[in-house]
Amino acid sequence: MKALKKEADERLLIEAAQKDPACFADLYEINFERVYAYVVKRVRDRSETEDLTAEVFHQALANLKRFEWRGIPFAAWLFRIAANLISDRWQRSGREVADDSGLIDSAQAKTGKIGPAEIEEVERRATLFRLVETLPAEQRRVVVLRFVEQKSIKEVAREVRKTEGAVKQLQFRALNSLRARLEGADA
Repeated sequence: MKALKKEADERLLIEAAQKDPACFADLYEINFERVYAYVVKRVRDRSETEDLTAEVFHQALANLKRFEWRGIPFAAWLFRIAANLISDRWQRSGREVADDSGLIDSAQAKTGKIGPAEIEEVERRATLFRLVETLPAEQRRVVVLRFVEQKSIKEVAREVRKTEGAVKQLQFRALNSLRARLEGADA
């Protein structure tokens, strides 16, 4: 029943945004973390992820009038836009699209269609991004530097002006807190 209400609410938001583009802000808020999680998994570069995520929403808004509700989550349409943008960007740069997640098979990569397992993984990552935002400032900064920017303990310690041991302790506490909150969110 809850899924039906969520689907109906989403459909109403889409219809409102199709009539008045100012209403797109609600769709943006609901889907930003999902799209960001989807893109960051593939490009692994913060600035490129931010650019691509912004472009996804720009294209979605520009093409919203052509979107047809078919009972598939709006996020799936956004993921398809993101997949196409990532593919285009990689092709322009002469590189192949890397997907080490094992979640997209070659047929999905060619068609841009996203499966239920991929959507579930993106939802999990979006939840994790939201939970990271709730961490105390020092822990959040360490997590972002370590796992988003992929810096070493030594580099993080230098940047936050703490010892490596203090950084390890902050990381440990943050990860334990995130683990507990994720388990609570799954329950």
